[in-house]
Amino acid sequence: MTVTLNHTIVPAADHRRAARFFATVMGLPELPPAGRRGHFAPVRVNETLTLDFMTVPDAEGHHLAFDVDPATFDAILARIEADGIPYGNDPAAPDNGRTDHPLCARGLFFRDESGNLYEVMSPA
Repeated sequence: MTVTLNHTIVPAADHRRAARFFATVMGLPELPPAGRRGHFAPVRVNETLTLDFMTVPDAEGHHLAFDVDPATFDAILARIEADGIPYGNDPAAPDNGRTDHPLCARGLFFRDESGNLYEVMSPA
């Protein structure tokens, strides 16, 4: 059997707001609340992976990186720019407005209000 990641928990100050922000930027579907008490706000990333956003006190940001095709990258960048979300090509400067990424043809970083750092990389 191949090993695949099914889900990961993403800490947030407000799980529903963080899930909505991420889903909107990435163009992904939000799912109904999950967990025994509905304490997860899941976002479907692909056919095998969901990110389960969970409200936690003193949320500590994580780094999550995604490979996307060029058309998806363009759409994500357009949504980021339309919403005025700071982005950049360096995790130390995720607000420099650049997409020339050191590991791929184009890439960017952006943060949510809980400090999660998202990285989006495209081969072209």
